[in-house]
Amino acid sequence: MKRPEFNKDTFPHWTTITIRFRDLDPLNHVNNAIFSTYYEEARISFIQDVNRLADQLKNGYSFVLANIEINFINPVEYPADIVIGSGIKTLGNSSITSFQAIYIADKKRLASTATAHGVWFDLNNQRPTRLPEIPNREKYILPESLFE
Repeated sequence: MKRPEFNKDTFPHWTTITIRFRDLDPLNHVNNAIFSTYYEEARISFIQDVNRLADQLKNGYSFVLANIEINFINPVEYPADIVIGSGIKTLGNSSITSFQAIYIADKKRLASTATAHGVWFDLNNQRPTRLPEIPNREKYILPESLFE
C-alpha cells in the first residue's frame, strides 16, 4: 500500500470536509464507517469536476460502486478539517479505478487511503455502459510511480 506524503500536486482534485461531531465514536475519533462517506463525497465532487462525466450525470448515467478498499493509517479527531485527494488509477471501457487519500488539513498528516472501483452505469437501461470520451483525461490519471 502506498502512503503518499501530502503534496498538492499529487492529486488532480481536492475536496475539503469539516469533521462533524456526529462523525465521532466514543473515543472522539472519526468512526471508521464515516471514512467511506468522506471518500464518496470526494468522488462525487471529482466526477462533477470532469465536465463530460458531469454532463452525462444529468442524462441518466452514474457510477455504481463495485468495491472499495480503505486503509486506516492515523486517527482523525474532532475538531478538524480534512482534505481528500482524488485521481484515476486506471481507466477501462466502462470502469474507473480511483485512488484517494485523506489528510488532516492543518497537520498535512495522512489518515487514510482508498482504492475504489466504479462502473459507469446507464440508469434507464439498468446496465453497465461505455464511458464517454473524456477530453484531457491525462490530467486526471495519477502517475504510475505513485503505486510502485
